[in-house]
Amino acid sequence: MSILVLGGAGYIGSHTALALVNAGRDVVVADNLETGFRKAVPEMARFYKGDIRDRAFCDGLFEREQIDGVIHFAANSQVGESMTNPLKYYANNMGGTRVLLESMVAHGVGKIVFSSTAATYGEPERVPILETDATVPTNCYGETKLSMEKMMKWISVAHGLRYVALRYFNACGAQPDGSIGEAHNPETHLIPVILQVPGGQREKISIFGDDYPTPDGTCIRDYIHVCDLAQAHILALDYLLSSGENNVFNLGNGVGFSVKEVIEEARKVTGHAIPTEVLPRRAGDPAQLIASSEKAKTLLGWKPEFEDLHTIIQTAWDWHKTHPRGFED
Repeated sequence: MSILVLGGAGYIGSHTALALVNAGRDVVVADNLETGFRKAVPEMARFYKGDIRDRAFCDGLFEREQIDGVIHFAANSQVGESMTNPLKYYANNMGGTRVLLESMVAHGVGKIVFSSTAATYGEPERVPILETDATVPTNCYGETKLSMEKMMKWISVAHGLRYVALRYFNACGAQPDGSIGEAHNPETHLIPVILQVPGGQREKISIFGDDYPTPDGTCIRDYIHVCDLAQAHILALDYLLSSGENNVFNLGNGVGFSVKEVIEEARKVTGHAIPTEVLPRRAGDPAQLIASSEKAKTLLGWKPEFEDLHTIIQTAWDWHKTHPRGFED
């Protein structure tokens, strides 16, 4: 039996596909390559180009491959874009998931691990955030991800689907051997954007708001290495394959760093001054997001290996130094 990784040519999806291959799993990757890269897909994985909004494509996958479980990364994920183009997020994130679940039900594929987000919480009622805390998204991206979770819940009630939603925080870093890493166009994630300055691709870093209710006025986030995220997805899938119940897990390091702190650490890693400028806040950005991942550690046996911010940024810098144009190099 095979594992289907949807969005497996993207950043987190490709790292998860590689981790599955390295663990000896039979892996099928599907991606429309809108934001992913064919070069990021492991050679040992079978690749299909297509879109989960296409029912015929989904049906064809499940007819050709004996799929034991699905890991779903195929969603748009930019907070800022979701606020200016919400219909795109409803069409792809919710519409695509609806089509995917219809096809899974029709073909008797009953287990899915879903890439959710800390954005489902909105402004947290406490820190660190627990899975039982209120979910009141402050942006359209988080709203669609929360709706996708609820969709799976009700499909489970009606058809017996079993699912795990992984609400993770700021994914970052790269494969330590430098084989794959983070590449978006345009790039919006903080650490790779910062590294574009020492990489010669931009002159300075924009800090969006320095008047948040945090110690230095900039947003605080929990940064989690992409390889640790990949392992969590595999553990979650094995949990379902071992008759685990529907569940939601936070994934993070449980430590928050402000934008200014991340920039300062990047200066230490790269030896570059990294100039900054302060701009107004962006719509939909909570002041602070830090996870409690105790549930994942207890029930899944998850043990993050990359908990040091310096090490995380170093792996990212090693990738960006050798791949300044991402997978175009």
